[in-house]
Amino acid sequence: MASGVTLQALREKSRNYQVRWGFIWAFWCAVLWAAWYVPGYAIYYEQPFVQLTQGGNADNLLAAMVVAFLNAIAVLVFMFLWVGTLGKTGEYFRTLRQPKISLWYLPAGLAGGCAIFGTYVAMVYVGPGFAAVAGLLYPLVGAMLARLWYNERITARATVGLLVLVTGAVLIFLPGLIGDLRGEGGNSRWIGYIGGALAFIGWGLEGAVAGRALDVSDPDVGLTLRFTAELLIWVVVGVPVTWMLAGDQLWISIQTALAQPGVWHMLVLMGMTFAFCYVSWYKSFPLIGVGRGQAIAALYGPLSLVYLWIFGGLAPDIWFAMGAAVAVTGSFILFTEGRGVLEVIRAVEKG
Repeated sequence: MASGVTLQALREKSRNYQVRWGFIWAFWCAVLWAAWYVPGYAIYYEQPFVQLTQGGNADNLLAAMVVAFLNAIAVLVFMFLWVGTLGKTGEYFRTLRQPKISLWYLPAGLAGGCAIFGTYVAMVYVGPGFAAVAGLLYPLVGAMLARLWYNERITARATVGLLVLVTGAVLIFLPGLIGDLRGEGGNSRWIGYIGGALAFIGWGLEGAVAGRALDVSDPDVGLTLRFTAELLIWVVVGVPVTWMLAGDQLWISIQTALAQPGVWHMLVLMGMTFAFCYVSWYKSFPLIGVGRGQAIAALYGPLSLVYLWIFGGLAPDIWFAMGAAVAVTGSFILFTEGRGVLEVIRAVEKG
């Protein structure tokens, strides 16, 4: 009996340790994710982006595409440095050669890459504040898919949290859309709202897809594979399509950007903050679940508004700030379950 009590105590201690570190990793993700928006916005003050964003829709979309493409390269460079520092380069190639695992990171890279591109589209057309808080809604998608695919529990408390998140979505999206329909905004701002929707749908989908592979692979290695997949998709699909639509303007824009020291500085900051925010994000999933990891990381929304205010002098729009506050409240309701619920994150299927 004493041995049984001891084993039970050790099991509970181990689980408490996992839950605590899951929360810590997810919170660090929020801090670094918020910081990413500062250089992500500042890069648009460099050539050729400052000129492109003063043009029409084609130039705006080209600017978003080039920044997203360069961001993918910068993050992958830092991920290879991270994996190399940890001595996991060999594990990266071993996992890459196991298609039953590595192929799961291909749709994850596609979903995440679309989310990042959507964020930059939203930033160009509506502004960095909206781009930041629009992504807050991704726990809606992540929690629903986690319930559908993994049988992760959605309790009555979690349901309330999801409803509050929907209220936050209304506050974030609806006032601006109504204003645009009345002609108060630019004629093309609706493209930015589509980009915002693409951001939260893509990130929610990515977390749920990647969660499958993270059960059987190292998070650091898996994340590097995810960004490898994203860059591969850019090279094979994104860049050729953009080249076909924009012509040589694509290569001129990339060449002009890489000739600016300021762009290099921003890319280093973007790569560093986003790589390690993703490291924290992926490490939280196996510890506390996809839905809860995403919910805690949603704290990046209000933090990003604070960062943009301090470093960019951008006072947050009242509706975006209110929507962010409501969405974060919903996230807290969603993940602050009792310890008994956290003990079994995924329901056991009956055979």
